[in-house]
Amino acid sequence: MTLMSCKETKESDAALNVEIYETSAAGNQLAKIEASQDSKSDRIITIDDQKTYQTITGFGGAFTESSAYLLNRLSKKNRDTIIDAYFSREGANYSLTRTHMNSCDFSLDQYSYSPVEDDMELEHFTIEEDRDDLIPMIKDAMAASQDGFKIFASPWTAAPWMKDNNAWVGGSLLPKYYDTWALFFSKYIDAYEAEGIPIWGFTVENEPHGNGNNWESMHFTPKEMTDFVQFHLGPKLEADGYGDKIILGYDQNRAGLREWVDVMYENEETSKYFDGTAIHWYESTYEVFPEELQYAHNKAPDKYLIETEGCVDSEIPHWRDDAWYWSKEATDWGWDWASEEQKYLHPKYAPVNRYARDIIGCLNNWVDGWVDWNMVLDRQGGPNWFENWCVAPVIVDPDADEVYFTPLYYTMAHFSKFIRPGAQMIEVDNPDKDLVATAAKNPDGSIAFVIFNEGMEQKDYTLRFRESEINIKLGPQSLQTVVLPNN
Repeated sequence: MTLMSCKETKESDAALNVEIYETSAAGNQLAKIEASQDSKSDRIITIDDQKTYQTITGFGGAFTESSAYLLNRLSKKNRDTIIDAYFSREGANYSLTRTHMNSCDFSLDQYSYSPVEDDMELEHFTIEEDRDDLIPMIKDAMAASQDGFKIFASPWTAAPWMKDNNAWVGGSLLPKYYDTWALFFSKYIDAYEAEGIPIWGFTVENEPHGNGNNWESMHFTPKEMTDFVQFHLGPKLEADGYGDKIILGYDQNRAGLREWVDVMYENEETSKYFDGTAIHWYESTYEVFPEELQYAHNKAPDKYLIETEGCVDSEIPHWRDDAWYWSKEATDWGWDWASEEQKYLHPKYAPVNRYARDIIGCLNNWVDGWVDWNMVLDRQGGPNWFENWCVAPVIVDPDADEVYFTPLYYTMAHFSKFIRPGAQMIEVDNPDKDLVATAAKNPDGSIAFVIFNEGMEQKDYTLRFRESEINIKLGPQSLQTVVLPNN
């Protein structure tokens, strides 16, 4: 298809090739579609690659023990299909991934790499628990990825013996074990890189506010985390030759960003070892919190701002029912449990809408990476030792050896496949408040423009770039990626 200059007729030879990919409630799944031959729309959206914003780190999902265990229960054919779908160039080509250190809720049971009490020097440190499932999944992903991907790791908790409540859930790290816990991160790098798995970096603690005392957690205040990084973790990694490893602070919901970045980035000393801030989306089903994201960026404009976890939680996945993922029937934890004054943040909301609007909203507010939660779950939304059921882009029935790629998989691929690491976000002038759109210029010079129409009305538009235009049909409940090759 061709992008014609507005000064030329359709018969002109001067043209820019464009590819359009669409996922829709009508049934398209990252399908290549043709541009419209209709006349120019009154809805004109303009891309300006002269005005640039943040550089993209990547998009992807998390390696969890639950996902890895399920892959091991499938046939080799289906296992390879899923791995390739996530990591090959022909698939979603994930570029940024997360995994957990020690167990988390999406583990089969609770375990720690430091099982021996009062082992201050961690002489008994072991990643044996990861050898059956987690490590093989990561290695298979590495083998399938032609472009490679980054891995960062997050602890949900230290072993109970290091904490003031001697428990897996809740409590805080005892100060006498701060150096031991810093050593833990260094040992983790040693162990994983000995397996041939490079670690790009860490978040200091998953959800330092806790999770309602339900599954593995460990509490930090902003000051406690900053002190731990400034005086223990940062210096330890530096001393052990791992000063190039990325350290991301916070790692919880966006609404709390201001308090944390004010402490983390208070001055040069406090911010020295922080390479960026990690955030989650669970504060609301649909609110992006743009003011908080902009505040965090402005506080540390040269540091990472990465969404490190998001999923449709408190739901059992619908099996082979694409329509459910496009309908406003999904709830989150807040539908039942949020305080009355916060209920408005947690309405029922379509899963595809949530992913597409949130990713676009993040990209338009300085976020440079977006990482989904579990890559694979079963029909119950597990396995999960706490029975904290969630939805994943790929659902499997291991007993029947069947795989279901939900619309969420294709939604993620609209970004991860076409917006590559090193891309720069660029200006989009979008006059229609009912549409959300974003664009990025890739290192190879190509441009990926992503637009989402969550409404029930068709919203055709004319896309303008420099002196050229193209007319595109945008049906109801449609997500499109328009690729403009380097010219």
